[in-house]
Amino acid sequence: MSRTRVNHPISPADLRRKREARIARHRLYPVTTVYSAYSLTVLVLALRSSRVALVIFASGVVAWTLMEYLVHRYILHGRFPDGGGLRHFLHKAFDHLHEEHHARPWDGRHVNGTLRDTAMYVAPVAALSLLAPIHTAPVFVAGILQSYIAEEWVHHSVHFCDFRNRYFQYIRRHHLYHHSPSGSEAGYGLTNDFWDMVLNTHYPADIRRELHAARGESREELPPPG
Repeated sequence: MSRTRVNHPISPADLRRKREARIARHRLYPVTTVYSAYSLTVLVLALRSSRVALVIFASGVVAWTLMEYLVHRYILHGRFPDGGGLRHFLHKAFDHLHEEHHARPWDGRHVNGTLRDTAMYVAPVAALSLLAPIHTAPVFVAGILQSYIAEEWVHHSVHFCDFRNRYFQYIRRHHLYHHSPSGSEAGYGLTNDFWDMVLNTHYPADIRRELHAARGESREELPPPG
């Protein structure tokens, strides 16, 4: 007896989510390719110079966990009123980056950074680091850059994917609570909550228990594009 295959219709919300996820991925591909190629090239060359390079690369990874917290808290959630000179630059450079993301969390155009957003800061730092021996400052910066790419994909995933492993489920609940009115002034860690705990911006104990205990929650509906 042949079986009839039932095709379940895809909801409009799922179609919108898939479309926005595709937009976000395509924005991430160039920055991933460029920064990963640079970081891995520096790491390979540095390892030829000294095995200590692997330790320094790892220290760049650790440093990034603090940087992602500080940038998220003080720059992306900072406020830079417009004015003259430096104030105008800070306003134009930063105020638009994260406000739109919180206004429309599932808008694929505002989930991740791009080469245009980051190269003006990354290029001078990477160039200056190359003045030092390659197994020191350059490979440290490479560790930071590669960690930044990993963080951007984690951030993309918590908005658009539904992996079942324990880490992903927790960090997804942790970050989506940050997008709620009650959580927007805490929970600044994007790949972990270590620095939130250290610097006292973690969620209240009852909220943390709920986030750890939650299982099988339904996926949030994608707001209409706006």
